[in-house]
Amino acid sequence: MSDRKPAGQFIDAAIDLLRRVRDEEAETVEAAGTLLADTVQNGGRLFAFGAGHSSLAAQDVVYRAGGLALMNLLAVPGVVGVDVMPATLGSALERVDGLASAVLDSSPLREGDTLVIISLSGRNALPVEMAMNARALGVRVIGVTSVAYATETKSRHTSGTFLKDHCDIVLDSKIAVGDAELTLDTVPAPFAPASTVVTSALLQAVMATAAATLADRGIEPPLLRSGNVDGGHEWNGRVLEQYRDRIFYRR
Repeated sequence: MSDRKPAGQFIDAAIDLLRRVRDEEAETVEAAGTLLADTVQNGGRLFAFGAGHSSLAAQDVVYRAGGLALMNLLAVPGVVGVDVMPATLGSALERVDGLASAVLDSSPLREGDTLVIISLSGRNALPVEMAMNARALGVRVIGVTSVAYATETKSRHTSGTFLKDHCDIVLDSKIAVGDAELTLDTVPAPFAPASTVVTSALLQAVMATAAATLADRGIEPPLLRSGNVDGGHEWNGRVLEQYRDRIFYRR
């Protein structure tokens, strides 16, 4: 056990995880970023979905300064965050069979688009069905999950499969089952989750790859700028207008 205080221990643990994904997921990050670039170049649209706290990483890449303007949030009412009352309802909805179908049927997703699905465990019905049904529509799917859950837990979907089994590309966050990095004799349960830190970093690495790949192809990446820098609003207005038919968070 390190003699560092818990704050330092947690940051060290997060850094170790970030180093692991940097080194072990380099090829899949490159593949995911290239897929996003291909989608943009070919006229497709980009979407991100996450339930519960996984939605934080999805929201982090939507309408974000320095990010791709074409990334849209695929929202499922009741599971986007902890604002629903009671908060436990969101967890319950993730296990409801058929919800993904209803969402996709009323969404703008179509063949040629790419959907990023974020689910730490990847075991609940909602992310599994979301991936299965999206691919059936001709949508490419990037899954961001902890592969460890597929070997250490049981699927909650009737198929017995996990999110990772229905993706074109899988990014493994390396998060241990339970998502708690620290233990202390004086604390009765493991604590200090790192999944949000690592998942957000993975996705931003994918976005960076996509932007650079488009630029390498001679295509200006559709990036947003901060509204808090001079000229930012004007820049964003131009980008949002240019790609208005592929952006859905304005409507």
